[in-house]
Amino acid sequence: MIVPATLEQIASAATSLGDLNEHALESLKQKWPDLRFTLCNDDDMPARLPPTLKQEKFNLYLVGGGEHCLSLTTDPEQAIGVVLASVDDY
Repeated sequence: MIVPATLEQIASAATSLGDLNEHALESLKQKWPDLRFTLCNDDDMPARLPPTLKQEKFNLYLVGGGEHCLSLTTDPEQAIGVVLASVDDY
């Protein structure tokens, strides 16, 4: 389970790290070792699923781990991780 306050803390930490890259990902993993973190581009996320939390430079999506398979979820009760999806500037 990921409560909204934790998601806000993750977003704040990711923002303070600057560029979303492997270094940032490792920093987040160290701060929240029980959660899974993934980086991608927001264009790679399915259009049918809105972000759980929108930020200026990235969006956060939840990863669920029900039934032994990882998948995107909107249910914080099922969440075991976060996708940080960078938003391109056009």
